Amino acid sequence: MTILTVFNAVSAIVSGTALLVTGGLGMPLAFLAGSVFASFTWPAVILVAVVGGTQALATVLLLRRKEAALLWAAVAGFGMLIWIFVEISLIHESSWLQVIYFSTGSAQVALVLALLGIVEWLPRRPLHANPTSKTAPVSQAG
Repeated sequence: MTILTVFNAVSAIVSGTALLVTGGLGMPLAFLAGSVFASFTWPAVILVAVVGGTQALATVLLLRRKEAALLWAAVAGFGMLIWIFVEISLIHESSWLQVIYFSTGSAQVALVLALLGIVEWLPRRPLHANPTSKTAPVSQAG
């Protein structure tokens, strides 16, 4: 999961920065015709700050094994999916990159669901192990 969030964060931040610096990576402004955007500036800012930012936050939380990590990984995965849907609907063009990022966003959401226990056969470790406990807890039959 962490590798996926790192990939998505770096891709969004680098792509958004390149989009901002180049004024659209060579894409014609006609791609934005009929949208609320007059240039690629705001889409670039959204890509860096929102998509890249949530992915980066999810990465940091996963690396630190924080309880909120799965929540933010899900937010970031859904954010990636929303970005791709909106991008396709705005520019009316498609690219193999959209397939990749739709796939990574979908995989991220699926992994979150699996790690939350939706997929029962997937082994899970608790985020915080109890260092004083040497044995598994004993269940009491009632």
